[in-house]
Amino acid sequence: MFPSHSRIVRALNKGGRSMNFNRLTRRDFSVRAATLLSALGASGTAFGSIVIPRAARAAAEEITHTSDAIHQEVVFKAPRKRVYESLTDAAQFEKVVQLSNAVKTGMVPPGKPAEISREPGGVFSLFGGYISGRQIELVPNERIVQAWRTGSWPAGAYSIASFALTDQDSNTTLMFDHKGFPDGTAQHLAEGWHVNYWEPLAKFLA
Repeated sequence: MFPSHSRIVRALNKGGRSMNFNRLTRRDFSVRAATLLSALGASGTAFGSIVIPRAARAAAEEITHTSDAIHQEVVFKAPRKRVYESLTDAAQFEKVVQLSNAVKTGMVPPGKPAEISREPGGVFSLFGGYISGRQIELVPNERIVQAWRTGSWPAGAYSIASFALTDQDSNTTLMFDHKGFPDGTAQHLAEGWHVNYWEPLAKFLA
């Protein structure tokens, strides 16, 4: 709680000398008030007659507005249930992996099939273990949220990948959002989602 205006006036008049506020300029008052606020325990910096708390100042400096994010929308010619099952059933998703660009170009290590937990908190390992993470939220036929990473990222670095499924006539619209990935990887990731997820998934569902 900041001291009241009357408390400041009393402090200015301390010592028996009355201050003529008609002759006191705004700058003089601001300077005197700022000094008194500090003495009376107010934590902040004065700009004119406005006091900004230090915590608010620090928070504003600590927020970044430059992080990249990916948003993609894809329509699949299949019902929501089938799309959801393809993304959460290890045997089905492994067939998607085999149709991906990563397999065609030899980027996927052989011999390690997809592993996907179907429980929140469970882990998954895809594309020969190059993609891994943990299921954060699973709402059957509606939503998948994952803590997702690639094997080339620094240890402990995870992004958030969200898949939302909605009906579009007899088709399914998948709205995908990806954020929290390392700087400088957005372009590569955005392309990768198309050639390693959406395009092979469309072929698998056809």
